Amino acid sequence: MAEKRDYYEVLGVEKTASAEEIKKAYRKKAIQYHPDKNPGDKEAEEKFKEAAEAYEVLSDPQKRQRYDQFGHAGMQGGGFQSGGMSMEDIFTHFGDIFGGAGFDLGDFFGAGSGRNRGPRVRRGSDMRVKVHLTLEEIATGCEKKIKVRKLVQCKDCNGTGSADGRTETCPTCKGSGRTVRQQRGIFGMMQVQTECETCSGEGTVIKNKCTKCGGQGVIRDEEIITITIPAGVSGGMQLTVPGKGNAAPHGGVNGDLLVLIEEEEHKDFIRQDSDLIYNLLLDMPTAVLGGQVQIPTLTGDVKITITPGTQPGKVLRMRGKGLPRIDQYGRNYGTGDLLINVGVYIPEKLSKDERKLIEQLQNSPNIAPGAGQKKSFFQNLFG
Repeated sequence: MAEKRDYYEVLGVEKTASAEEIKKAYRKKAIQYHPDKNPGDKEAEEKFKEAAEAYEVLSDPQKRQRYDQFGHAGMQGGGFQSGGMSMEDIFTHFGDIFGGAGFDLGDFFGAGSGRNRGPRVRRGSDMRVKVHLTLEEIATGCEKKIKVRKLVQCKDCNGTGSADGRTETCPTCKGSGRTVRQQRGIFGMMQVQTECETCSGEGTVIKNKCTKCGGQGVIRDEEIITITIPAGVSGGMQLTVPGKGNAAPHGGVNGDLLVLIEEEEHKDFIRQDSDLIYNLLLDMPTAVLGGQVQIPTLTGDVKITITPGTQPGKVLRMRGKGLPRIDQYGRNYGTGDLLINVGVYIPEKLSKDERKLIEQLQNSPNIAPGAGQKKSFFQNLFG
């Protein structure tokens, strides 16, 4: 499979491009590679879809931020994929760019192109939820079950909105979902196709409406959804569960469930990318004499050896005790480390006997800073 091109490269814009610049660039590409302008050209069709995919991501501030941070890996698990949407879906999805619910070159230039796209298929709205994760859950990945209140398909009418399961062809648009009207423009009178107001672009109307859903085909209810969280995610990342958003009226396509990851604060660790930081506070005897101390990890407590004379500020590293590392394509390439920042506790209150012991050590030749250190080359030379 060919590697995906950078979305900014696809639209021919810089990474600093504004939303308006991105919109104009997509509009230009869509016209250039439109199927009506390139009939039978499969390469042009693929570039048309590629531009639509790039615009779908870069026109959404949250998706764009995720793409800038994680690349194409941040788009995995859901969202728009050109290979999963038909040309008709693209026309409907991005119709606002050209001033309508859908578009073709005929709509844009004011004359019918002769291509009948058929009635509109509705799409349910997306939903956004937050999921709180511990570092332990992030380290291994997990499954979360959440209860959401959303629009679901009406069971009484199977989502059709019709009490008897029957619909009739819209008398206004004759089932096409679109009407044509005359409009005066700078070049004279033009024909403009718009969504049929009678059937909202669906091409059919319901005479005998379902009493439970009122003819909409959807009702509000609760659903328990299982979300699979991959290992190595981070706070602020957004995952997509396709098809688990609100149901669409009259048997349309469900929206998506957008899952915003939030990390819970850990009592022991501070996260730094895939590494974990632990602040270890030693007592003076252990720092001076050395010994073994017990520290926590995400998989349980372990003992480490402290060498004699360990200085405050020293950083010890336990390799592979951090979080999974994920590259821009979503592939795991190892595990981060646990970094142990060593500090030494200086007692604030001392008994008389303890104070005497410290005073006795104060004049010891090995207690003063720098004691026992070898002279440098220059100290030997000039000392």
